[in-house]
Amino acid sequence: MDKKYKVITLCGSIKFKEIFFKMQEKLTLNGNIVLTPNFFQSIKKEKINEQTKKTLDGKTKKMLDEMHKQKIDMSDAIFVINVNGYIGESTKNEIEYAKSKNKEILYLEN
Repeated sequence: MDKKYKVITLCGSIKFKEIFFKMQEKLTLNGNIVLTPNFFQSIKKEKINEQTKKTLDGKTKKMLDEMHKQKIDMSDAIFVINVNGYIGESTKNEIEYAKSKNKEILYLEN
């Protein structure tokens, strides 16, 4: 099967989850395959989710970071959700990683 659709990974703070959902829908309807973060709980880095009360230990955090980088590897581009220009430390790292892989970088806000 020939590659027909651009693959885009969404990056940004999960505190903007509603914007993630809106952009996922918009980009998909514009003919893109969209990859998103693994979960959208309102969490701090210390917690993985409220239901299981598991802490986000170093091993789990590393795994989630690696999974997101693999999504970037599979993508043609990343789309940065930078509401009011906000780009956190993890997102900065993802942008640098995408640049190192020569991925197109798109932003919600210039």
